[in-house]
Amino acid sequence: MRRRLKALLACLMLCAALASAPASAVSPRFSDVPDGYWAASQIRRAVDAGLFNGRSASWFGASRSMTRAEFAVVLCRLFGWETVTPTSGSFTDNQNPTAWYYSAVETACLNGAVTQQSQTFRPGDPITREELSVMLVRALGYANIAGLTQDLPLPFRDVSANRGYLSMAYQLGIVSGTSATAFSPNAIATRAQAAVMLMRVYDKLHAASPALWGLAPDSASLVTAGMHIVAVPAARLTGGENPALTQSVTDGEIRAVRAAAAGAAVLLEVSGDAAALQGNAAATAALLAAAVSDGDYGGVLLDIRQVPADGKAAMTELVTAIRAALGDKLLYVVTEAPVWQGTAYGGYDFAMLAKQADRLVVRVTPYDKISGGVLTAPEEPLEEVYYALSTLKSTVSPAKLSLLLTTTGSDGSDGTRIAELLGTSGIGTYYSARYDSAYLTKLTSQGSSVVLWYHNAAAAAARRQLCAFFGVESICLSDLTSLGDYGDNSLLRGLK
Repeated sequence: MRRRLKALLACLMLCAALASAPASAVSPRFSDVPDGYWAASQIRRAVDAGLFNGRSASWFGASRSMTRAEFAVVLCRLFGWETVTPTSGSFTDNQNPTAWYYSAVETACLNGAVTQQSQTFRPGDPITREELSVMLVRALGYANIAGLTQDLPLPFRDVSANRGYLSMAYQLGIVSGTSATAFSPNAIATRAQAAVMLMRVYDKLHAASPALWGLAPDSASLVTAGMHIVAVPAARLTGGENPALTQSVTDGEIRAVRAAAAGAAVLLEVSGDAAALQGNAAATAALLAAAVSDGDYGGVLLDIRQVPADGKAAMTELVTAIRAALGDKLLYVVTEAPVWQGTAYGGYDFAMLAKQADRLVVRVTPYDKISGGVLTAPEEPLEEVYYALSTLKSTVSPAKLSLLLTTTGSDGSDGTRIAELLGTSGIGTYYSARYDSAYLTKLTSQGSSVVLWYHNAAAAAARRQLCAFFGVESICLSDLTSLGDYGDNSLLRGLK
């Protein structure tokens, strides 16, 4: 488990891990990689990053097939794994510790990129597109998701084995099909093709930190450093013929939050349920615009929860009306995410809402699985984040998306500040590889153990990594008053 967490966090520190070539280094000119070659820039970048060496000083071997052993070596370089050299190998054909690939194969095995489902590794065999994809997905830590997604739709008709892995590699943008309906899983990957695929992963792992913003329910312990948007949950919307806004935060507290915002734009968060859509859209929009103007807000964060399918048209109409009423003020809209294993809410026309809003904030529905009175799954399950982002990528520009990330813990009843529990007696902290989320156990007054889930640095890093692969550059934090620095339990550490 510790190795899994170290590997995940290492993905966010690859600049140091891969600094084998000086920043000013220029890759050598290879005779088989002229300037017009289709993969020239990626090959040169891969060499400069220290992932690949040429077969000689003047020849890269671009069209040469890549062996499984060579790919294991490159994976170790890409992820910066600490090399291991056990006295006995994991495969019958990897038993010579002096072999150039021995340690790389064992290290890849230790980090989950390869498994021991077979007694042999076949180090000298050319790697296929299928094998390359599977190893990359596993190396990224997505084996659990891949195992769950094998029944999801896939455009390729020639894929029968490892469907979940190949689907993920395709959805994450690591590999593409050889045609609209063919993946060619058994085709051999050349060194040029491998370099291109690996640099796609390299670029995502080196993506800039996401823009962070979030909700400020009050000014106590408020963290605003580095936040470009602060939204105040200050009003609730009721519908009907005479729509109304009910203020839920005092004017004094709003002023305190604004003072602590440190220059960030302050939005008015307006919440409501589907009943808020029953009124006249234009009248409701005018009401919100007036509240923004009177309070000198930078715009609106609209959160109409759990809109059913028959409310889709009304939701779109309201957002369109608010857009017109706000003028150049910001309009952020919260939507329930497309769901896979949970309850689906069909009231969001994502394409139309994205056309009107400056940003769509995607809220992933938790499973709320209870077993023996214990919550057995976290907020924002990683596979549901993956499903939501992969579903939306063809509908909404990732530049318009923001993932809502819960910053408080959940035990199935209400939000709990992690700081209130960490470091106290009777608390045990753990990490679930199944969900890529942390949890702790606490004892109730009745003496029974209760599981509380929360996102620590590793869990936040896992969700940040998925956002990076889908090009989502913004993350919304559910409570900016719960972001203390608690070492490895600090969510912010995994997002920066």
